Amino acid sequence: MDEEFALDDPTQLLDSASDFAHHPGSLNDAAVKDFLDRFPLPVIISALQTKSDVPGLENTLVACLERVFKTKYGASLIPQYMTFVQVGLKADSQVVRCLSCKTVSSFLKNFDDKSIYAIKLIIDCDIYQLLLDCLINGDEQVATAAIDAIKNLAQFPEAVGIIFPSNINEATHLGNVASRCSSLGRVRVLSLIVKLFSISSSIASVIYNSNLLSLLEAEIRNSNDTLVTLSALELLYELTEVQHGAEFLARTTLQLLHSIISNSSMESILRSRALMISGRLLSKENVYMFVDEPSAKSLISAIDVRLGLLDSQDTDERESALEALGGIGSSIQGAVLLLTSFPPAARHIVHAAFDRQGGGKQLAALHALGNIVGENRPEDGVILNGDAEESLRRLVYEVASESSKLTPSGLLLSVLQQAAEFRLAVSVSS
Repeated sequence: MDEEFALDDPTQLLDSASDFAHHPGSLNDAAVKDFLDRFPLPVIISALQTKSDVPGLENTLVACLERVFKTKYGASLIPQYMTFVQVGLKADSQVVRCLSCKTVSSFLKNFDDKSIYAIKLIIDCDIYQLLLDCLINGDEQVATAAIDAIKNLAQFPEAVGIIFPSNINEATHLGNVASRCSSLGRVRVLSLIVKLFSISSSIASVIYNSNLLSLLEAEIRNSNDTLVTLSALELLYELTEVQHGAEFLARTTLQLLHSIISNSSMESILRSRALMISGRLLSKENVYMFVDEPSAKSLISAIDVRLGLLDSQDTDERESALEALGGIGSSIQGAVLLLTSFPPAARHIVHAAFDRQGGGKQLAALHALGNIVGENRPEDGVILNGDAEESLRRLVYEVASESSKLTPSGLLLSVLQQAAEFRLAVSVSS
């Protein structure tokens, strides 16, 4: 910044910026304009660049500028100071880098296509490359702000080619970025991919066709670092919650989940997460439009086998398996598969639901049973087909015949006499 904007004594600026940054409630454009009339942006930026050693000044000015740029008026000034943003994205200070990422977001959110061609400005200032560097090398807050900025950039159709270059050898291709990273950096790249995937079905399609989901699968298959694998599984779980995710995940993910659940040498916590993801994915009615029935049956069989190995153990993994079956059973097709497979995987749920010594697994099983009988399904989807309904009745009567309670109603009564959370669960499932 020019010397004319330099401050010998930043005390007045520090005091005013502190009041501005901590002003209660939202600030309108008039308040921002009034503040900037007294302390123009070049003065604030110059102080931020030259007086950072003044105690409290950097954090105060960063908080002040963040509030300025969140307003429509403040955001309209950003294009004039994009070189400052560019420098800020490369700063040693993490708080300045975080501010710069947030400033990019504010610019993109408030962009008026009549004032400037936003994407051209982003390209000319090499902003996307710098955001990627913030994602990989910044602290956690900087990385989060960088992801948010890239998500906002992805909202512009013209930016899709920047974020997903057709040339796989481009340095900014996310596959290449991940290959150069530490394990933490790779997880951050994967997190960015998941966040971008959630934006729209069209962007999800680009990600799928760019083979970027394979990065996530590769990280999950690499079991050398349990923490990294678990982080990747958490991201996969996040993907299954995306409305349009089933179409893309169903094509490859079921086999991956099957391999984890069937692998007795893997950490129990990893199998538990794979079980929960399986339940989440197969709970969606539309997933069966994209997955073939044998693949779904194979995954259910893997869960069934795992439950058989766990037998009567009251472990977190067993509860996860029961919850997974309950998730699958919440969809009509899933419930039918659970009840008509041979042997029916739903038998684990029914037996555990009426095991008075079951503790946590009994509660999980009761909720799962409620899903299978249609507690969460629409009224026109509660009743299953004849074979499934008959299988459900047979399983309940089978447990009753092995119990001193003798009848299903007696079994239900025995559970209703237990603690409140068990009574609530059984009232739902009945």
